Amino acid sequence: MPDRISTLIIGGTSGIGRAIAHALARRGEEVIVTGRDKERAQAAAAEIGSQHHGLALDLTRPEEIGDALATVGPIDHLVLAAVERDQNSVRGYDIGRAIKLLTLKVVGYTAVVHALAPRFSAAASIVILGGMARDWPYPGSTTVTMANGAVTSMVRTLAVELAPVRVNAIHPGAVGDSPAVKAMPSAMIEGVRARTPTGRMATMADVAAAALSLLDNPGINGVNLPVDGGFRLK
Repeated sequence: MPDRISTLIIGGTSGIGRAIAHALARRGEEVIVTGRDKERAQAAAAEIGSQHHGLALDLTRPEEIGDALATVGPIDHLVLAAVERDQNSVRGYDIGRAIKLLTLKVVGYTAVVHALAPRFSAAASIVILGGMARDWPYPGSTTVTMANGAVTSMVRTLAVELAPVRVNAIHPGAVGDSPAVKAMPSAMIEGVRARTPTGRMATMADVAAAALSLLDNPGINGVNLPVDGGFRLK
């Protein structure tokens, strides 16, 4: 592994994390992507280009994160994009699934930042992926809504604690070309589109472009940015 890795994408093997990794690589950044499976992470990195790298990392085992990231650094950009799909409700509460998601997205994300804090460059920036379920709960989103609400608060405290490192978050709504939305019933997809003022759902490319903007702009810090086409306005 090279001495310098400029960009680390936690959860970069699929979905939005993968889209962000490709967008950063296209503009010449050296990227390392992580996934729970080492072979899958390496395959995702090879797909981007031979100069990029894949690393195994399981956020649900936060006590192992420091060792897993021991060879990585210094870091200019960090994107925390790993997700855990969860359908959970209070009446049908699955405690194991809830613990898994909250460990990944709250404890795991924070443990990554903790491990890398001494290796952030002077102008480093972090983008965290949350989601608009924080404001728009849906049936089965109990734990997802809580986790994304925690991301909102995480941005604020990390921006203060890590200064001058900048910390921002993106909260996508329904992303039209994401695997999760493609699996939704067509009537539900059309309902979301009808309630979106732009007349279209955001795409993974839209979210990736927003991530690059937050990573780059030195005047943006401590921001939780919705990327949903204005769905919340109607």
